[in-house]
Amino acid sequence: MSFDSLSQRMTMALKNIAGKGKLSEKNMDKMLKEVRSALLEADVNYEVTKDFVDSIAKESLGVQVSQGLDPAQEVVKIVHAKLVEVLGTQQATINYALNGLTVIMMIGLQGTGKTTSAAKIAKLIKEKQNRKPLLVAADIKRPAAIEQLEALGKSVGVEVFTLGPETDVITTVKRSLIYAKDKGYDTVIIDTAGRLAIDEELMKELSLIKKEVKPQEVLLTVDALAGQSIVENASRFDKQIGISGLMVTKFDSDARGGGVFSVRAITNVPVKYVGTGEKMDDIDAFYPERMADRILGMGDVMTLIEQAQNKMDMKASEASAKRIMNGEYTLDDMLVQFRQVKKMGSISGILKMVPGMSQLAGQVNDEEADKKMKSQIAIILSMTPSERQDPSGLRGTHKNRIAKGSGTSVNEVNQLINNFERTKKQMSSMKSMMKNNPFAN
Repeated sequence: MSFDSLSQRMTMALKNIAGKGKLSEKNMDKMLKEVRSALLEADVNYEVTKDFVDSIAKESLGVQVSQGLDPAQEVVKIVHAKLVEVLGTQQATINYALNGLTVIMMIGLQGTGKTTSAAKIAKLIKEKQNRKPLLVAADIKRPAAIEQLEALGKSVGVEVFTLGPETDVITTVKRSLIYAKDKGYDTVIIDTAGRLAIDEELMKELSLIKKEVKPQEVLLTVDALAGQSIVENASRFDKQIGISGLMVTKFDSDARGGGVFSVRAITNVPVKYVGTGEKMDDIDAFYPERMADRILGMGDVMTLIEQAQNKMDMKASEASAKRIMNGEYTLDDMLVQFRQVKKMGSISGILKMVPGMSQLAGQVNDEEADKKMKSQIAIILSMTPSERQDPSGLRGTHKNRIAKGSGTSVNEVNQLINNFERTKKQMSSMKSMMKNNPFAN
């Protein structure tokens, strides 16, 4: 995930002033040097780094300590505020038209994930914001670009407007707006052509499209792995076309995040969405304050809750929870829990969003954890319905059959059953405590 290395270094830097009775030039200087190194190693622009560190130094020395905060906590508070300031003081939302069509123009270089991002945004605003989007295939340069958008549109349940590669782009976008109005669509998302590099032909085409459709949003798609080139590309696109926001792809793959940090500081263009994986649901709105929390190792509880609500089968979870509280915990309930966790993503990714657990996340081998969970799911699925209800009666022959059917060992089957029995006991104890609680309803 972007900012992982920055988070680790920033957390360590701030720990060095923990417990200090008061802030001095000496201990502050050491902390600031480490913050500077953390930012530069995360590929943050030099000037952005300098301005950031200077502003912290200016506000930290001689600071009036707030009630209940020690000097170290006060510095953390200042750093947090500065991070939010750089990343954006508040979440940047889509600027929808008050009346009529909202037009979103997707632009960017080839290979940045522009077409996929267009479909992801269409799905998100359809499902979460009750919009009725239409995707427009305006990339007639790249081979199979139209076919790709049509396939993506079908997968997310959004219609794709196209007149084919033979029709010029301006005619396509003009007719798409007419079609959208006639069919009752309220949002048009235009997937424009990209290039391997910025050139005059690309900029001319994008300028003509923008002039014709007068979009409420021009979203530039950038690849998080591109590092500092993000800043250069964003600056050029903004100067020649004018952009209203950024869609950052591969946000889950870049541990440094310096390019994203820098582009917001230099261009003042807000990050509106980030791509967090290959699936069509792997897109998040960008919340500056939540990201600042993550960078400082404070977790991100709100995003964790939202992901749980979006990705989990809440009915299955509620039914399982009800059985558990009634003392009816079975291996089917454990299976539900395993599947729900898998939907949430990697174990390390979940831990990073839990306050105080970010350091532990770095110790988790996601590949091994995923492999083990798959094995445990396979073991449960290799049992009969009655065995899942009560595995206590399983004998050696039964365990051999289950191990063979799941591609595991008898030892792994025994481990799962032992873990289940321990969990069941804990659930039973929790039920008794709640029953005997005089304050319980």
